[in-house]
Amino acid sequence: MSLHIEQRESEGIVILDLKGPLTSGHGDLELRDRLSVLHQSGNINIVLNLKDVSHIDSTGLGTLVFGLARLRQASGKLALANVNRAHLKLFLLTELAITFEFFNDEHDAVDSFFPDRELKRFDILEFVQQHEGDGNSM
Repeated sequence: MSLHIEQRESEGIVILDLKGPLTSGHGDLELRDRLSVLHQSGNINIVLNLKDVSHIDSTGLGTLVFGLARLRQASGKLALANVNRAHLKLFLLTELAITFEFFNDEHDAVDSFFPDRELKRFDILEFVQQHEGDGNSM
């Protein structure tokens, strides 16, 4: 199965709905290419909806870091919405959780592009504390 990417827009912000694996040979190049095309066309504020991403490996993480770096260089931003809790553990283990902005849903992610709106960020510390309290270690 390969990664399927659907593109839409909300309030001028590009939203990419990702479905399937974000892994080496299964989506990393598709996403990298899509982010490059968007960047070249002047779309530098992007939300990635990860709700239906089935798996992320180190190559997939690298693709996300590449996209984030490229957009930041252009004074843009990449927001991650609906991150699967199992995938969030991967971001925590690799210490990339401090690099990305996570949001519970795409509405909150879109709001993050507008400085006059109240932000509802995903609370990573709360997530860690819940799992430590459950006896689940990172």
